[in-house]
Amino acid sequence: MRLDPDDPRPPYLQVASQLRAAILTRKFAPGEKLPSGPELAQTFGVARQTIQQAVRELRDEGLIVSRQGSGVFVREKTARPVGLRPHIEQAFKRPEVTIDFAGFSGETLHGAIQEALDSIRAGRLTPERISIRLILPDTDRPWSLPCRVDNGQDEPLFRQRAEKITSRHAQAIVESVHELRDLGLVAQASAEVRISGEPPRFKMYVINGEEAFFGYYAVAEHTVALGGSPVVMYDLMGKDTELFHFALSDGPDSTSAQFVQQSSAWFDACWASVAREVS
Repeated sequence: MRLDPDDPRPPYLQVASQLRAAILTRKFAPGEKLPSGPELAQTFGVARQTIQQAVRELRDEGLIVSRQGSGVFVREKTARPVGLRPHIEQAFKRPEVTIDFAGFSGETLHGAIQEALDSIRAGRLTPERISIRLILPDTDRPWSLPCRVDNGQDEPLFRQRAEKITSRHAQAIVESVHELRDLGLVAQASAEVRISGEPPRFKMYVINGEEAFFGYYAVAEHTVALGGSPVVMYDLMGKDTELFHFALSDGPDSTSAQFVQQSSAWFDACWASVAREVS
């Protein structure tokens, strides 16, 4: 653990980010005591006040608890809804990075990988291979959801709008990853998009074949301007989706590990069968 001199974030946020990632990826197990303040200060090469600020951040997030006279501990039952970004940042520190995504759009993934891709451009991260695959809905087919509130029917203008949003984020991911390859910053780098059916009611990520993240889209009324007029839709709201984390590291016989394996197998099967390349 060390600070990055080129990282524009304050030192306490850098420390908090690294400790957060270590907790969420189980390098610090639930219930485990963290190193003392002086030990962390020496490890990161910062003042003890910086460590105190970082610990306060993690305590406010509910990841750790302080016990008077005993120290700081990872919560025994860390809240399962998690943020995606720390795990993606850790994934890109590996020589080989694989990310599979299935969902309504790649907007969240696009935002989550930007910092990692910027770090590769700056030389702070040096993966050897990157493979990203996205399965997105087919906007040329009628959808049962999202749908109009007034008659429960598909709305072609809404699909056209969704296609523009989805294509923008997906294309940005593809171009950013391929740019790293073309610049010679990553030996092998690919990002592919395939489409299949209508929007799923969930979003799912599988990272490095070792972790899976799953969450349900909320269904809510949403007024959208279509063709110059407001149209009330039952829409799939993804930005506030709570993601639940599953990992092989929970043990080979655990439900968590089985979920990762089944999610990976499901994605591979869909990718090889019903998902088709964008024409």
